[in-house]
Amino acid sequence: MKMTPMTNMNVYPFAGLEPASVWAHFAALCRIPRQSKHEEAVVAFLKDWADSQGLENLVDKGGNLIIRKPASPGRENLPGTVLQGHLDMVCQKNEGVDHDFSKDPIRPQVNGNTVTADNTTLGADDGIGVALALAVLEDKTLQHGPLEALFTVDEEEGMGGANHLETGVLQGKILLNLDSETWGEFCIGCAGGLDVTASRQHQVENIPTGWKTFQITVSGLRGGHSGVNIHEGRGNAIKLLIRLLNAVSKQLSIRISSLIGGTARNALPREASAVIAIAPANQDTMASLSQAYQATYRNELAGVDDGVTISIQETQASSVMSGTDQAVWLSSLNAAPHGVWRMSPTIAGAPETSNNIGVVDIKPEKGFCIFMARSTIDSACEALADEIVSLFSLSGTKTEKENGYPGWEPHFDSPILATSMAVYEKVFGNKPSTHIFHAGVECGILKAKYPVLDALSFGPTVHNPHSPKESLEIDTVEKAWLLLKSILEAIA
Repeated sequence: MKMTPMTNMNVYPFAGLEPASVWAHFAALCRIPRQSKHEEAVVAFLKDWADSQGLENLVDKGGNLIIRKPASPGRENLPGTVLQGHLDMVCQKNEGVDHDFSKDPIRPQVNGNTVTADNTTLGADDGIGVALALAVLEDKTLQHGPLEALFTVDEEEGMGGANHLETGVLQGKILLNLDSETWGEFCIGCAGGLDVTASRQHQVENIPTGWKTFQITVSGLRGGHSGVNIHEGRGNAIKLLIRLLNAVSKQLSIRISSLIGGTARNALPREASAVIAIAPANQDTMASLSQAYQATYRNELAGVDDGVTISIQETQASSVMSGTDQAVWLSSLNAAPHGVWRMSPTIAGAPETSNNIGVVDIKPEKGFCIFMARSTIDSACEALADEIVSLFSLSGTKTEKENGYPGWEPHFDSPILATSMAVYEKVFGNKPSTHIFHAGVECGILKAKYPVLDALSFGPTVHNPHSPKESLEIDTVEKAWLLLKSILEAIA
């Protein structure tokens, strides 16, 4: 018999948590590798589950899975509702952790009211949203109109699934996106995004005779989501390392062999390291400068990233990039924008436009870096990306803009917003807040393809998504489940 989320499934460590069906589905998802662009296993698993439930299902040309559930008797003519989440997850782990995201399961841990993973991202973004939708599809008691679940792929690395979603596939008129991460808030709009990749080929040179090679590492940062946490002033390991290398290079002659940092364009880099060559006589000066900059960083990041650490260890390298290429990277990355470009003039405390230097991978022979610009105003996102392109063009470094997606414009007169606000107040006795999410959810792309959709996003609370400190608040899962059921029943 084929395994389904509720058949022969060990739900440890979620046994006893409510709603049981939601946690059982989330437990199943934790056991299936879900890297972006490699969602084949989870798609196949959920297709088998849908077949076992007798539910119509299909995979479109974009690789997205659509599962349909007929309306409750007498409600066939109601407008259909699309429940939407993404199947992939950001794959980040702490340094030195032996975990292969292509084959190893996530190891969730329950601690009081939170669920975390064992030194890796948890995948609650957006596994818990998918689990909520699956529980709705499975529920035999819920009264509802026609339902569709849209499970997209490749959301975390460029919204690929949503961008390639076929038109004419979805039948619903209401979109409930389950990828928000703060309980008690309805997301009614979001930023769009655009990636910029800068790359160049290098002239390779030998390490000067007699010089020693060292690895300098910046670590101990919190990291986080480049949309959710970008305005909090958290440290970016790449920027901190580049600042240090520039300072060292002004006092000492150094040659860079490699510069590696970050793992995803949409995650704040927690760690970055460089392999450099120096004359042995300069070793003590380099160590002193590094310790001085560690103290400076801890002072600047006090209360935000107190754990920032700079470490040095001797290592081996066979070659370095040319002095010209080294100067280009150090100057360009030092000048490149990172953080909030502009705060919203209309929404207090909210970023409007920002940029994250998410990844650098520079070796002696070639190198690249990846930026992610975001904005609730599409033209501002494009303008910021063009600034980055202009900066690198000064040195003849190749740039490419890609993976652009539109923002989601809020509509305060949305019928589903009005219905959901009334339902929330009736069920929980207080009014929810509304916000525009600086991170990207897929509603803007989906509404561009299906303009008829009336969209809203909500979900349980997920802290520190896109980092190994990701955690899920348990009690908000049950609240999100009650709200979702109540909204569907109100629509019906």
